Amino acid sequence: MSKNLFTVITCTFNSEETIADCIGSVMNQSYPNIEHLIIDGLSSDSTLDVVKRINPNCKIISEKDYGIYDAFNKGILNSSGQIIGFLHSDDIFYNKDCIKKINTKFKQDIDGVYGNLNYVSKIDKNKIIRRWVSSQHSHSLIFKGWMPPHPTLFLRKKIYEKHGLFNLDYKISSDYDFMVRIFKDSQLNFSHIPSVITNMRIGGNSNRNILNILRKMKEDLRIIKSNKIGGYTTLIKKNISKINQFF
Repeated sequence: MSKNLFTVITCTFNSEETIADCIGSVMNQSYPNIEHLIIDGLSSDSTLDVVKRINPNCKIISEKDYGIYDAFNKGILNSSGQIIGFLHSDDIFYNKDCIKKINTKFKQDIDGVYGNLNYVSKIDKNKIIRRWVSSQHSHSLIFKGWMPPHPTLFLRKKIYEKHGLFNLDYKISSDYDFMVRIFKDSQLNFSHIPSVITNMRIGGNSNRNILNILRKMKEDLRIIKSNKIGGYTTLIKKNISKINQFF
């Protein structure tokens, strides 16, 4: 049986300062069968030059998009792999065996795999600021605001074919909406790897300033209600659950 082809999708826009680390962490993976797909929003800096210099085999699509979730969707639609995951342009895999470890889980009857995540300093990627330790999925956790770290989530492509793409109506929380939809599906099987998959630099769009935090909470509440997994109580539990990431 041939090895699974993984597609790692990286969305870029003027990412010249960090993209080399990202590309390198994919190239250094011990698992050999990886397609690295770069979805670029017409960068005006040297992002694409860096990509081509470090890994000429990267598949690149560079054109105007309508935000990060539109770029995600383009990546999914243009992926060749049976298994799809995301690595943001300023993030890196925790070590060289991450994809190998994930693939071991997919040898079983599993539809999705996720792990833990470190938030690291924007300046020093070895300095850990927060630790997101996830847990094994159960249906009841969705009603408590639970979600795994999206940057660690790898899914079979057929999951997107079944549940669709990211909803562009949400500008900050569409990943939460998508994960609620799939983790509510009792026909799907998920597995948690109790180790770090991704080091993610702090300073993302959702927590960049108080306005974005409030906008995210508003979108989260809309997602909670539209997916019928609760109301304000679920939202409060979702935010409280983040406190232990700092300890």
